[in-house]
Amino acid sequence: GRRIAEEVGLGQRISTAMLTAFFRLTGALPFAKAVQLMKDAAAKLYARQGDKTVEANLRMIDRAADTLRQVEIPASWMQADRGEKKAAAEDDYFHRYIQPILEQNGDDMPVGMFNPAGLVPTATSRYEKRGIAPMVPQWVPERCIQCTMCALVCPHACIRPVITGNESVPEGVITVEARGKELAGRRFRIQVSPYDCTGCSNCAQVCPAPGKALIMHPFDTQRHEGDHWEWAMSLPDTVTETCATIKESQLRRPLFEFSGACAGCGETPYIKLVTQLFGDRMLIANATGCSSIYGGSSPTCPYAVNEKGHGPAWANSLFEDNAEFGLGMHLAVKQRRDALAKRVRATAQNTKNQALRQACEDWLGDMEDADGSRKTGERLRSVCQEVGGQDAEEILRSGDLLTKKSVWLIGGDGWAYDIGFGGVDHVLALGEDVNMLVLDTEVYSNTGGQTSKATPPGAVAKFAYGGKTTGKKDLGRMAMTYGHAYVAQVSMGANPSQLLRALKEAESYPGPSLVIAYAPCINHGVSLANTQTEMKRAVECGYWTLYRYDPRKNQPLTIDSKAPAGGYREFLMGERRYAALTLQDEKQAEACYRQNEAEACRRRRVLEQLAQVTVDTESTQM
Repeated sequence: GRRIAEEVGLGQRISTAMLTAFFRLTGALPFAKAVQLMKDAAAKLYARQGDKTVEANLRMIDRAADTLRQVEIPASWMQADRGEKKAAAEDDYFHRYIQPILEQNGDDMPVGMFNPAGLVPTATSRYEKRGIAPMVPQWVPERCIQCTMCALVCPHACIRPVITGNESVPEGVITVEARGKELAGRRFRIQVSPYDCTGCSNCAQVCPAPGKALIMHPFDTQRHEGDHWEWAMSLPDTVTETCATIKESQLRRPLFEFSGACAGCGETPYIKLVTQLFGDRMLIANATGCSSIYGGSSPTCPYAVNEKGHGPAWANSLFEDNAEFGLGMHLAVKQRRDALAKRVRATAQNTKNQALRQACEDWLGDMEDADGSRKTGERLRSVCQEVGGQDAEEILRSGDLLTKKSVWLIGGDGWAYDIGFGGVDHVLALGEDVNMLVLDTEVYSNTGGQTSKATPPGAVAKFAYGGKTTGKKDLGRMAMTYGHAYVAQVSMGANPSQLLRALKEAESYPGPSLVIAYAPCINHGVSLANTQTEMKRAVECGYWTLYRYDPRKNQPLTIDSKAPAGGYREFLMGERRYAALTLQDEKQAEACYRQNEAEACRRRRVLEQLAQVTVDTESTQM
């Protein structure tokens, strides 16, 4: 049947059922006669198919018009409560900007209403409360092991661990004794926001508790959790001195929440984690792409603030210049901090106040250390306010710079591997202290899945409908050749602890850092309910290798994933972007799959060789 179909010219455009029918009809006939018979049948089929399709569409339009019925809208709806929460009702920006746009009345707003500098407040996506999930998770407290993996993987930050002390607990809110010495005497709860949840079920999928501590239930059965969420968000932030474990990271408030990303998005959990680690002192330069759309779509912003009002400052630039744009942010901050340091140094030398002198010297010693600069900076600010005078006033005017800033350049593979690669390379070469997070979906996701230089062989994408035939650029290894750049490849679902460690090492490194994160995407043709499982499978079969390259070490490269455990082809066939090629051209598909696996094996072998290399750290330190 397949041979007949190929001879007839139908290729792979017909189903297995049709092939079976062809075989049954022609199996007893000579091959040549069978081919001619099916050619005649195919010619007749496609000759009339076009007209039939057009006619069917027209009939459907006519039927739709005939079946329209008027629906009477109750008069009471004109006085319906908008339902906004108290926080939104008291927010002037919400009423002046957000509400009219959400009500589709943005065209009636005069241009003069908007900030001429293009500035908009953050922490506004919390007002939307979309309520789009048909199923949302319900916490089962008696099964929970308090690992907080559910909060880590949630793409929209709508499930969080809650720690209570002496606070009163509303009726119906269940808490259990918190585990861990640092939480002794306190209570624990996993809180879900049903109105912000997208129903992706990643939290339930990754839950390691026996019997699962999160079960998906219909939205209507979980509506009451909306009030519990409001209570939970009113509690004081849980501040951890260290962040050595996943649980400690998830006890921190995420400063990226309720974005408009796809349900189950593979990118947003990475950004959320970065904001939990460094968000209160972050500056973000975001390349155009998915991360700029869900990161900055009017009228709300998912980047948030903590209870002190501190959070990421975010700006979007183009594909082709985002790295340079972010470098400019860093250089501006660097120049201002250098000027501040000069002022503080002069004050320490000239003042007769011993407390002020000591505070200035302490800050100068810690100004390049994140935690140290925050603590000594707060002390310096306090002393300056007490002492007063011109020098103290000058320092206070630059008080926003006392804590060391964390500059991050964020974008997808279309930016970092492709259109903006020249800028990425330029920034890496300069050696400045900036951090890059590449959300690698292996396609231009935001434009519908166009091929990029990160697309591997055999993947079907826009502009590579017959499967990409060239290899994937090895961005990480290229960055390592400089010797002075920190480089890591991570995959949250495979090894969250390695991810946490890589992010902290990258941020603390006093030079350029590049973190490449594997991010499954809807364009891969996979269920995003299994995003984290797909990340894990990619690493286990050897498709994606975890590593960290730290120039501060004598043996810089560490491979963090085990040798491939097999199942490479099964992994490829589990994604429609690869499996689709077999339906077009089995021979081409087989060649591309072999190339794909061979390149992954070669990358692994090269990394294993590099992991044995010892270098002089003094020659690579920034």
